[in-house]
Amino acid sequence: MAFGFIKKAFSKTAGAVQASVDKLKSGLAKTRNVFVGGLRSLLRGRKLDQELLNELEQRLITSDLGVKATAKIMEDLNVAWKAGNISSGDEVLDFLKAEMKAYWPPEARELRFAATGPTVILVSGINGAGKTTSIAKLAFYLKSLDKSVMVAACDTFRAAAVQQLSVWAERIDVQIVKHQMGSDPAAVAYDACDAAVNRNIDVLIVDTAGRLHTQDNLMRELTKIRRVIDKRIPGAPHEVLLVLDATIGQNAIRQAEEFLKAVQVTGIFLAKLDGTAKGGIVVAIRHQLNLPVKFVGLGEKPEDLSPFEPDEFVEALFAEDDPAE
Repeated sequence: MAFGFIKKAFSKTAGAVQASVDKLKSGLAKTRNVFVGGLRSLLRGRKLDQELLNELEQRLITSDLGVKATAKIMEDLNVAWKAGNISSGDEVLDFLKAEMKAYWPPEARELRFAATGPTVILVSGINGAGKTTSIAKLAFYLKSLDKSVMVAACDTFRAAAVQQLSVWAERIDVQIVKHQMGSDPAAVAYDACDAAVNRNIDVLIVDTAGRLHTQDNLMRELTKIRRVIDKRIPGAPHEVLLVLDATIGQNAIRQAEEFLKAVQVTGIFLAKLDGTAKGGIVVAIRHQLNLPVKFVGLGEKPEDLSPFEPDEFVEALFAEDDPAE
């Protein structure tokens, strides 16, 4: 299947980059204060030795970076220390910034776009993760790239879910395909694919029922929806985004592992990043799941979405707050 990639509509100016960093900086305030603030207190003014390295390792393990990411960081840090490239705790912060920026190659973060016909994005996640709001933000973002967008309300188990998506669709002015509550979700997906093809829609975003990763019957339903989409539009879905709630930290990793078994997840939409001290989960996702974070949610408004840019993310995470703020 041939793919293109959705590119930025324009190159960012210096002002636009700073605006993105400022938005992320605000959204990452809790993580920066707890995680990075703790690292600064530990490292600043100290000579780098084995004792400090051991303390740092324990600090990273107990953060939301997780064991695997910590092991990788410590391995690389030990090599740099023994080679004489780093000798102080202050230098460790710059090392960590450079290390984290290198974790995400550009091609892994770009949203895959079908070469011909509608691009189909299947969105999954458990109840309460912020899935419907994330879909609205994604649709709003795609519209900003001059894409025509349609959403499919395949969460037919809850009337409120269809209603909520309908309200968002009207608010951001995108088309919606929906059936009555209790309808076959796969049938809704099929009809939405039909409509997207017939109306020459650029991107179809398919909502699915919020489900616990332990609910086998609902996970099978998700697999069925994927099969139906592929039958109507061969090669689709082109993206399967899993919405994870950043506030639950390492529990999000366990959720993702179960979804990976049921459906071929291609990327993560990390929601509620502005409301948590667990922003390090971005690094854990990369190392434990080998999945790219493609978008982060930073608020409740449609425009509160940011395509994940490692340099901007890391700069915002490690930024020193202005005492006057």
